[in-house]
Amino acid sequence: MDKAYELIQRRLYDRIDASAAARLPREELARQLVELVAEIVAEHRLSVGAREQQELCERLVDDMIGLGPLEPLLRDETVTDIMVNGPYNVYVERRGKLVRTDVRFRDDQHLLNIAQRIVARVGRRVDETSPICDARLADGSRVNIVIPPLALDGCAISIRKFAKHRITLDTMARQRNVSEALARVLKIAAACRLNIVISGGTGSGKTTLLNALSQLIDPGERIVTIEDAAELQLQQPHVVRLETRPPNLEGVGEVTMRDLVRNALRMRPDRIICGEVRGPEALDMLQAMNTGHDGSMCTLHANSPREAITRLENMVTMATANLPARAIRQQIVGAVNLIIQVARMRDGVRRVTHVTEIVGMEGEVVTLQDLFVYEYQGEAPDGTLIGEFKPAPVRPHFLRRAAYYGLDRALLAAMRGSEA
Repeated sequence: MDKAYELIQRRLYDRIDASAAARLPREELARQLVELVAEIVAEHRLSVGAREQQELCERLVDDMIGLGPLEPLLRDETVTDIMVNGPYNVYVERRGKLVRTDVRFRDDQHLLNIAQRIVARVGRRVDETSPICDARLADGSRVNIVIPPLALDGCAISIRKFAKHRITLDTMARQRNVSEALARVLKIAAACRLNIVISGGTGSGKTTLLNALSQLIDPGERIVTIEDAAELQLQQPHVVRLETRPPNLEGVGEVTMRDLVRNALRMRPDRIICGEVRGPEALDMLQAMNTGHDGSMCTLHANSPREAITRLENMVTMATANLPARAIRQQIVGAVNLIIQVARMRDGVRRVTHVTEIVGMEGEVVTLQDLFVYEYQGEAPDGTLIGEFKPAPVRPHFLRRAAYYGLDRALLAAMRGSEA
């Protein structure tokens, strides 16, 4: 089959203008290729049936205008992540588990061509002078590419697929990512315009939760989103989406997250949503949260709420080494109301493990108060973890704020696990 494909592909490129064909709509290109492939099969007396010809046509279309062997994986809705480790090693994540596929590229050059096609579509480049690149696909899926000489075994492509179906907090409650009561508390927190940090490891579901929370924002608000590679799916009508830009060939023209956060403050936003804070832009984000942009949200990488505080401290220090630690912590306390910790557990399910308030400071230490904690209780016969999203027996620190919005009784009822 592969030999027949290579022969048909060579003969096909002799007969068509590849650049003109690549500009055709997918359906029209597929229709024209069916006729040409049938001609080539007849001329060379290849033993390729009608069904195999159809499959070959789909591969040709994928190679000419799509992402080649990756296209079937992109169409597969059970696949959430695609990881390419060189031309002959492709893994996917299904239901939280990594599995190896039989997908292969022809060679290193074929894989590199696909990588360059991905980045070219969003006006970026990947080559020996710039061997690492973040990009996105047309559907919003996030892509990271590393090419040789940094990737020793051939080009490495990591794709975080864009969810085609909007996930809400109610959906997450049905999937047991959160409990009903926890979902109600998060809805109230968003309605009360709390500044929220979502913390978690890689692939733990931070962006998914951020998208779910963002759906509770009032449609009348002006929102500015800031990301390295745009992947947030905000449904509100008044959204300004900003994306960073890498330097050009001369090493100039870079626009960083920090540049965008600073500029966002001049754009009269009601809320600023930062896809992921990972550097000195943390200082500007905290200042934005402290200066009237209530209801702002961001994500960061950390393994616990306490560690998220430390990470924020370290990132602010990257922006300015002059601020004493106490001043940084006071700024964090004044800016952030809630830390939501998410994790992908060993059964592959992503769960909210902590909902934690920042209460204040005692001496030099930031004081935290857990509202919910996920407690592991055992394992079901199918390998699914059994646990409980346990509310803490405390009065939420933001209860007075909830009262201002008329949601204090609903908040207390949610903490008790009852209806308001």
